[in-house]
Amino acid sequence: MTETRFDALCIGNAICDVFAHVEEDFLKEENLVKGAMRLIDTDEAVRLFDKMGQTVRVSGGSAGNTAAGIASLGGKPAYFGKVAEDELGDAYAHDMNGTGVYFNTPRLREWKPTARSMILITPDGERTMNTYLGACTEFSPADVDEEVVAASAVTYMEGYLWDPEEAKKAFLKAAEIAHAHGRQVAITLSDSFCVDRYRSEFLGLLSDGTVDLMFANEHELKALYETSDLDTAVAAARDSGALTALTLGKDGAMAINREQTVKVSAQTVDNVIDLTGAGDLFASGFLFGLARGYELMNAAELGCLCAANVIGHVGARPERPLKNIAAQSGFDI
Repeated sequence: MTETRFDALCIGNAICDVFAHVEEDFLKEENLVKGAMRLIDTDEAVRLFDKMGQTVRVSGGSAGNTAAGIASLGGKPAYFGKVAEDELGDAYAHDMNGTGVYFNTPRLREWKPTARSMILITPDGERTMNTYLGACTEFSPADVDEEVVAASAVTYMEGYLWDPEEAKKAFLKAAEIAHAHGRQVAITLSDSFCVDRYRSEFLGLLSDGTVDLMFANEHELKALYETSDLDTAVAAARDSGALTALTLGKDGAMAINREQTVKVSAQTVDNVIDLTGAGDLFASGFLFGLARGYELMNAAELGCLCAANVIGHVGARPERPLKNIAAQSGFDI
């Protein structure tokens, strides 16, 4: 086996997040579904940005946030994602490498600018995402660095990668390389609408062993197994053969496999500011824990701690080193 260089390789859509606080009426005026993610074109991106008022810009993308969280824990993450040779692409690369994430995916040199997601935060902390994908849709098998995959304990991919055909091929190429080197492959289901689009294919990834570890929230898991009952969804996940890391919001999280099911409580958060990135940072803690040999209970607890930290401020990346916060909470970091 190739020597482990990275705790996790995270692969996803490299997106710059643009945040704004809005009232509930704003969503109604724009006919937006609260808490959902929609894809928009360039014209709509410009129009909506003009209506958002004061904004905060942070490098994001689900898997990118997870990689940044692992780095904040003191881990060694790598990241694959496509940005353009433009101002936002420069900022994204600077942010990723500056946080301690290995990021060296070749830049897109033509026609599509770096992706951005405009995130509208309502007073309850819920976020509604409007995403222009731009350059990140050009991620392809040519961008998969075999040496990095082989040197990563886990290769973790976004379900959103299943939309562009070339990204799907890259997903499968990375999974094949990872398994050839005795590594694990993980997927996050990303969004219940994403699950609805690709349910049969996601189930196939579990049944044929392409995916060893699945991350989901309650809504995504129910969508995957087409049930409104959580216990039924959990039972189906247990039978899948994969390890499932399930987030339950204020009710904590579960880790489920055929041998055991563990449940942990959520961390107390005095003031929820922005739920953006809660699932991404849960994955940071869980993946870091697995890479460092934690029991499932401890990995899930660390995931909940990371998630609780990020929802106390605007943005999906830690403002303080998670390594220090985890150490203060008794984790062996």
